[in-house]
Amino acid sequence: MTQSTQKILNGLDRILTLELVHVTEYAAVAAAHWRGRGDEKAADQAAVDAMRRELNCLPIDGMIVIGEGERDEAPMLYIGEKVGLQNGVAVDIALDPLEGTTICAKNLVNSLSVIAIAQKGNLLYAPDVYMEKIAIGPGYPKGVVDIDAEPADNIHALAKAKGVDANQITVCIMDRSRHAELINKVRMTGASIRLIGDGDIAAVIHTTDPDATGIDIYMGIGGAPEGVLAAAALRCTGGQMQGRLQLNTEEQIARAAKMGIKNPNKVYTLEEMAKGDVLFAATGVTDGNMLSGVKFTRDYIQTDSLVMRSHTRTIRNIKAQHRNQLKFG
Repeated sequence: MTQSTQKILNGLDRILTLELVHVTEYAAVAAAHWRGRGDEKAADQAAVDAMRRELNCLPIDGMIVIGEGERDEAPMLYIGEKVGLQNGVAVDIALDPLEGTTICAKNLVNSLSVIAIAQKGNLLYAPDVYMEKIAIGPGYPKGVVDIDAEPADNIHALAKAKGVDANQITVCIMDRSRHAELINKVRMTGASIRLIGDGDIAAVIHTTDPDATGIDIYMGIGGAPEGVLAAAALRCTGGQMQGRLQLNTEEQIARAAKMGIKNPNKVYTLEEMAKGDVLFAATGVTDGNMLSGVKFTRDYIQTDSLVMRSHTRTIRNIKAQHRNQLKFG
């Protein structure tokens, strides 16, 4: 290992200790104040403001490569925004201060605050567009599924690799009209479908433990930011994923070209979306399958978080009681 590589790993180690999860904790608590109140924009803005404030306290030279919008949406944490104290290790950042704004507004399951960081140049730098995705957990032969294959072929291949019939496979798909044909094709195989309204980062992560979550494979089109964040999580937990940006207009293609994307139809592998040493942190805003939501009591605020690292495959569960509630004002 070179000295420069060791320096990068040591720099990421420092962030991993507690600082990174502080960022998602503060954002989650800010959003949770708006939980169930029906105001998506207010919840999202609260999470954004808290996350930006905490990011700017970190000893990093950070740039957001996957965010909530691009430069013309400055109130959000936009793609290209510089964050951190600008005096530490240079990192790329992918984030979603409030994954599942509708979920939070309605107080449904699996709303999260999420962030991932990696050495500069190691996270996919892409515009805020849609992405077609397919993902499975670890333990299968490489290439067992393919984003260009028919849904039935992927389901049968996964079933064969798992040693079960297709009717024992559960596919997670976002409940959107654009997926009507996909849903029909999946159902024709006999496989089960778990439809979700939002929250596809959690859905992709759930493929890593199908015995606990009941989800074997994720398919469909969702946000590109969520796709890169999910890829970062899978790099830490294990699994396979492919993604293809949905660049359907000349304007989208031009925006992507400015970010260095020359082939608008390129299929990105897991390692191309999130390579090198990747850190991932998530804190629950609402209760979910993976994390509990923020709890407010008279004496403290409780948060439930995950912090993961690809280099060591370490997964830390952090359930914290924050007794100085004034810090979360």
